[in-house]
Amino acid sequence: MERLATVKQLETGFLELLKEQSAYQESLTLIQWDLRTKIPKKAVEQRSEVVGFLSQKLHNLSTSDQMKQYIDGLKGKTEDPIIQKAVEECEEEYNRNRKIPEEEYKEFIMIQSKSESVWEEAREKGDFSLLQPYLEKLVAYNKKFADYWGYENNRYDALLHMYEPGVTTEILDNEFAQLRTSLSQLVEKINQATNKPDPSLLQQPFPKQDQQQFSLQILNRMGYDFDAGRLDDTIHPFAIALNANDVRVTTRYDEEDFRMAVFGTIHEGGHALYEQNISPKLAQTPLATGTSMGIHESQSLFWENFIARSEAFWQNHYDLFRNYAPKQFENVAFSDFYRAINEVKPSFIRIEADELTYSLHIMIRYELEKALINDEIEVKDLPKLWNQKMEEYLGITPPSDKEGVLQDIHWSGGDFGYFPSYALGYMYAAQFYHKLSTELDIDKLIQNGEFSPIKDWLTDHIHQYGKMKKPLQIIKDVTNEELNPQYLVNYLTDKYQGIYQF
Repeated sequence: MERLATVKQLETGFLELLKEQSAYQESLTLIQWDLRTKIPKKAVEQRSEVVGFLSQKLHNLSTSDQMKQYIDGLKGKTEDPIIQKAVEECEEEYNRNRKIPEEEYKEFIMIQSKSESVWEEAREKGDFSLLQPYLEKLVAYNKKFADYWGYENNRYDALLHMYEPGVTTEILDNEFAQLRTSLSQLVEKINQATNKPDPSLLQQPFPKQDQQQFSLQILNRMGYDFDAGRLDDTIHPFAIALNANDVRVTTRYDEEDFRMAVFGTIHEGGHALYEQNISPKLAQTPLATGTSMGIHESQSLFWENFIARSEAFWQNHYDLFRNYAPKQFENVAFSDFYRAINEVKPSFIRIEADELTYSLHIMIRYELEKALINDEIEVKDLPKLWNQKMEEYLGITPPSDKEGVLQDIHWSGGDFGYFPSYALGYMYAAQFYHKLSTELDIDKLIQNGEFSPIKDWLTDHIHQYGKMKKPLQIIKDVTNEELNPQYLVNYLTDKYQGIYQF
């Protein structure tokens, strides 16, 4: 009884410590949202110091002697599965963070928060030199951290593990090579096709407020809870979760091309649905978030591509769309509209890329950041190397760094090892979609605008678990097989054979 009482006391104390960590994390997340959306330019410097202070406090809690006592006292002894899993997560974080000197971590966080603001200015001006000194420091810190954490074969693996545990550069190099071959073959067939969509019919002046109203309608139909979130605009769209009851979505509007905001909002809405539907039992623990960036991305791509770019979706929503769209769209036939929104054409901007070429954008970033971390290239060479790879993979060269190396916020946030999760997420999504199609008449549901059964299936099989399961475990549990990229190839082949009639 004495041992049981001690374990119970440890569980109570451990959960209180997790709540304290959660409070600091929520404060930091709110500041991150503010930094990326509404903050005045002159406030960035002091806010960055606040970020550094709070991050250091959070770092100290995760590496404290008290945390170590809870880990040692509860590991393998608690019978509560949630607490046991939380102990495992905290132990990994403890071991990882203890290897980083406290002052180095604080300096990294401060550079990180300043860098994102500098990126906005650099991107607007198309001037990489403004960001370069910050990026050099962030890369240097990432290399240091990877060495502190350790790795077996490739330094990049240490960073990749942060976002996609269980996946290595060896796996990625193999999967990406196979996917690249299949995508290249499809692109070649599409280039040779004679019956091509006409995307010019979509490029009509479309007021921001009308795009916003349509986007809000779609988010609502998807099941996004507006009592637990909001929609804002920003330069680089993102979704961010303070907790399951405060999950915010942002988007970017282009009044000459509605696709940016509409599909971007649906994409971020997919992320948000994941966070809003994690089990309340996991609240205020490190388990109350998505299990990996790849699984997270699978949810956003599932909604953006497999749902919202489908013919069934627009059969139901085209009339609603035209209620908000300019009058010119009244003369656009449904079939022409559907084919146009699914045009395959190499683009400079990743988030504007079509389904087929999207993964090639990811491979470019993956190869560059892997080379950076392994000392094969230098930060100063990124603009030139970026353009070379764009020409090699997509056959186009960005007119400026704004459309090239400066387009993404991730590197300015210090997020190296993150990009591969986008392509992995696409593979995951295709596999989930195939499995769901064997259990539900998904086309009929989409065509009727009945999204609740789809959302409920995703919640039951994926969302509710948060970080209770690792990504590859979720894939196996949901689909009864290992990761299989062939589902994505089959999906893209079937879809674009129909659109391009080859």
